[in-house]
Order: sequence, then structure tokens, then C-alpha cells
Amino acid sequence: MSVNVNRNVSDQFYRYKMPRLIAKVEGKGNGIKTVIVNMVDVAKALNRPPTYPTKYFGCELGAQTQFDAKNDRYIVNGSHEANKLQDMLDGFIHKFVLCSECDNPETDLHVNPKKQTIGSACKACGNRGMLDTRHKLCTFILKNPPETDSSCVKEKKEKKNRKKDKENGSGSGEAGNHNDIDAPDAVDGEEDDDDWAEETTEEAQRRRMEEISDHAKNLTLSEDLEKTLEERVNLFYNFVKQKKESRAIDSADKEILAEAERLDVRAMGPLILSELLFDENIRDQIKKYKRHFLRFCHNDKKAQKYLLGGFECLVKLHQSQLLPRVPIILKDLYDADLLEEDVILMWAEKVSKKYVSKELAKEIHAKAAPFVKWLKEAEEESEGSEAEEEEEEEDDENVEVVYSSSARELKVETVQPEKAEEDDDLDIDAI
Repeated sequence: MSVNVNRNVSDQFYRYKMPRLIAKVEGKGNGIKTVIVNMVDVAKALNRPPTYPTKYFGCELGAQTQFDAKNDRYIVNGSHEANKLQDMLDGFIHKFVLCSECDNPETDLHVNPKKQTIGSACKACGNRGMLDTRHKLCTFILKNPPETDSSCVKEKKEKKNRKKDKENGSGSGEAGNHNDIDAPDAVDGEEDDDDWAEETTEEAQRRRMEEISDHAKNLTLSEDLEKTLEERVNLFYNFVKQKKESRAIDSADKEILAEAERLDVRAMGPLILSELLFDENIRDQIKKYKRHFLRFCHNDKKAQKYLLGGFECLVKLHQSQLLPRVPIILKDLYDADLLEEDVILMWAEKVSKKYVSKELAKEIHAKAAPFVKWLKEAEEESEGSEAEEEEEEEDDENVEVVYSSSARELKVETVQPEKAEEDDDLDIDAI
């Protein structure tokens, strides 16, 4: 029985199908293990090596895995139900198969062990991006990159050999032998005639140009990562600038994040975005481009520090309009969840001249002082309220609720700790 590759799609005519996982438990006691019988077929439907989903199960379950490619046996130690593994496979598909842009599974992985990066390219929409390498499986993928399709490699080799044969045939000693052959025999090669006909058609030319463009994209991806940090930042700057000038910036938040990850400048993204998207009307622009900045700043303190640096640069450009409004703008950034409390307090402790002059940095910090003070007081109040709640809980332990059938209202009495009665003490001498 087959199921949809993306099981979030309930359409029965969804064309991306895969076989349902079949799991078989073998052994007893400490030697018990689960054999995934049809892992090869499932992996083929996902266009991934069968070792990847098997290893993913091991990472998620904290269990050891075994691969026997010759006998098509892929094993996870322990006893695991097929339904549980099927649900877990959905996690693998969403992380390592589906395109982040169109959710189609027509993707290829491009592994660069030297740069320790894993790229994903979608054949359906053309989207390219970098995978998050924090998952344990990524370490396995980097050490065991997917093998290239052998049929494609053979075709390329055959084409090269044909070209070499043609070149050698015109200049080598075999040319003299061809002169002795009759003309009909010389043009009798049907394969060469077919190849020549294919190369001249418009469809073949278009297909060849697509292959060249795909190859150029792969080359560009690897070449860009080899550039210096400054060059990669400039590439990202020009990418965002082009989106803004073409008026496509509002819906390009995912593309901008993917480009920053591709160029490995994600943390510095807010610095470039603040330069291109903010001006003296920053308060309105924070609301407008909140989604763009959240993609970089959410749970990323380093990106938030770069955002503060970009804010300082913006104050320098529009000093007369923005310097008096520094505390209000900082509160807007804080309320929009673009800056966390501890990042702001850490920034306020030290004046830096990294982005602006020290004199201007001191002025910015001085203007921000009321907001920083408010943050500290709010933190102290929250700590004080927690302490009061703990005291109230202790007092509640000494309160007893007394119920009376004749009483109309609930009566609360405070119970004093019991003291040992003096009469109960025994005098040893009296005995």
C-alpha cells in the first residue's frame, strides 16, 4: 500500500507516492532488533540513499543502526512499531527531502565536505538553499555524501569519447584507412546521424542550455562560498537591493534568508537589512518588515547584536531626527521581539566604537538610559513578585479552613504551631 510522500497533503491524486514502511522485529532480549524490510523501495521514492532514513531513526530513537547493502537489510536496534517509524519518517522528509519553498520532494542534496555544508536544490521550482547542519544526521551525510547517478556519468563519458574519436579520426593515421572505404560505408553510422539530428533541433538546444545553466548554478554556489566575507556580504547587499528596487521585497523574506544562508552571512543579515529597509521613518518600517527581521533575529543573539549595530549606523545617518527618539525606537524593537532583554542590557553596559564614533555612541547610550532603566526595574519587580509568591505559599501552609454546618460564611483561622506542654514533661527524679 502506498502513501503520499508529504502526508500533510490529503489529495488522493497526489503524484508523489511511497510505499508504507514494513517493519519486522527479530531476536529476543538484548539482541532484539527491528528490520525495515522495504527501506530500499522507500528510499528510492524519496531519492535518498536508504542509509539516511535508517540513520535518522537511530538518531531520533537513540539506538544503534546496521546496514547490509548487499542483502538490502537495514536494521535499528530495539523493538519499534511500523506506525511509530512511519511518523518519524515524516520528520526526515520535512527536514531533508521537501523543498522549503514549494514543499515538493523533487530535490537533490549537494554535499561539500570541505566547507561542511549541505545544499538542497529543487527541480520543481528551482529554489536553492542550505540545510540546517545542527541535526546529528548531517554529520553522517557529510561523511557519506550521496553517490552521483552512474547512468548520467556513463552518458557524459560516452559523449566525451565520441568527441575524442571524431577529433582523432580527422588527424590520426586512421584517416588514411577511411579514404579506402566507400562513401556509403563512411556515412553508414546511424548513431552519429541520430546524434547530429538531435543536436540541431530547438528542443535539444533548449535542453542543452538548461543543463549548462544548472551546471553554472552549481559552480556559482561553490565559488561564492570560497570568496571572502566582505565579498559575500556585498553579494547579499546587492541581492536585497535588487529585490527592493524591483518592488518584490515585501514577499521576499524567505528568499532573502535562503540567500544569506547560501552565502553563510546569516548573522550579519539584520545589519544589511537595517541599512536598506530603514530610514528616519523606522517606527513604521519596523511593523512593515517585522517578518523579514524575525527570520534572522528569532533566538539568535548574534543577529540581534548586528541589528543594534545597524540601528547605531542609522542614527548616525539621521542624527537630528532619530537621536531624540532612541528610547522609543528601542522599545519598538523590543515589543516586536526583534531584541531580547538580556541582549539590550548587555549592549548598554559597554560603549563601542565599532559602528559609530565613540562620542556619538555615548550619546546614543545616554538617550537609551531611561529605557534600559525601565527594563532593569521591570526585571527586579518580576523577581520581587516571585519572592512574594513564595512567601504567600509558605503562609498558606499555616492557614486552616474550618467548615461549620451552622455557619453561613466560610471562616478562615490561622493555626499557630503547636508547642510542647510543660505538663507532659517527665521528671526523672520524681520517678
